[in-house]
Amino acid sequence: MKDILISLKKVFFTLIVLLGPALILIFISTRGCKHMFKELDYFGLAENYTFFDSKGNKHSTEEFKDYTVLINVLQPSCPYDCSISFHHFNHLIYQKMCHKSYEKGSLRIISFVTDGEGNPIKDISSVRQMLFDQVEDYDPKVWMVASGEPKKLFNFSKNNSTLLKEGDEYYGGHAFQELMLLLDKKNNLRMVYRGNSEGLVRKMSESIALLKKEYDKESVEHVKKK
Repeated sequence: MKDILISLKKVFFTLIVLLGPALILIFISTRGCKHMFKELDYFGLAENYTFFDSKGNKHSTEEFKDYTVLINVLQPSCPYDCSISFHHFNHLIYQKMCHKSYEKGSLRIISFVTDGEGNPIKDISSVRQMLFDQVEDYDPKVWMVASGEPKKLFNFSKNNSTLLKEGDEYYGGHAFQELMLLLDKKNNLRMVYRGNSEGLVRKMSESIALLKKEYDKESVEHVKKK
């Protein structure tokens, strides 16, 4: 009888060793696990927008309702004289977020083109060609060049402060030309950063990643409800 008990204990402990980690993972995944991360703030609903691409095709807000959208401003003088840090934007946003760590196809970049003084221009073909020349694996359907009026999109105010500031300290005298706007799938503004330094561009890439986690959480909760 004693030998039988010893054998049963050995079998029990063997099962615990073999199955214990798996049981813990099952418990965590089904009961004890919650997505704990910082969620981005809501700064309000963005204005509906329209623009024309370099081929004259018209696009509007409705087209991007299933995408995270990043809005910024470029000039024909880019990448050498640009309102954003073009090199860092390319590598930390487009290359990383569109093709590597981010879910491919779920992010769109819309770059409105201005003359450098905040005025929109119609002929944006040179900027499109610049992107083909300067950006590895450039996809014009993912990073879109836009001809249109960007100021309406940047017309956000909070705590008596506006994104449409003017002054000699800003590129071309207009603050909006240096800014990046992160819009969610419902066209809400979720984050704003200046794009003129590596650190700020990196923070925007982190915000894009946080927004993806938010979508992932919603997807998991939707599956659980089924």
